[in-house]
Amino acid sequence: MNIAILTPEREIFKGAVKSVKVPGTLGQFQVLNNHAPIVSSLEAGKVELITAPGEYQYYEEESGNVLTGSDVGRKITFTITGGFIEVLKNEIALLVKSIARS
Repeated sequence: MNIAILTPEREIFKGAVKSVKVPGTLGQFQVLNNHAPIVSSLEAGKVELITAPGEYQYYEEESGNVLTGSDVGRKITFTITGGFIEVLKNEIALLVKSIARS
C-alpha cells in the first residue's frame, strides 16, 4: 500500500508502507493492507509507519531537501498537531496541520 503525507506547505513522505498507526480522535488505530475505506479526523500525537519494499521519498527538514530511501521495515515516527486520514484501495492520504520528525 502507498501513503502520501501532506502539510499545507509540502509533501513530507510518499511511498510504500506495510503499516501506519495514527492518533484518531476516538483513539489510536492501525491501517494495514486491504483496510476498509475510511475517512477520519486525527488528534495531535504520534504517527508511526513501517516501510515496505520499494522506494520512498521524504522531506528532510534540516537540509530542506527531498531524499529517497528504499530500506524495508524501517520504522519512521512523526509528531502531528492534527489532521485527517483517507484510506481507499490501499492508497492512504494523510493531511496534517503540521508535522515534525520524532
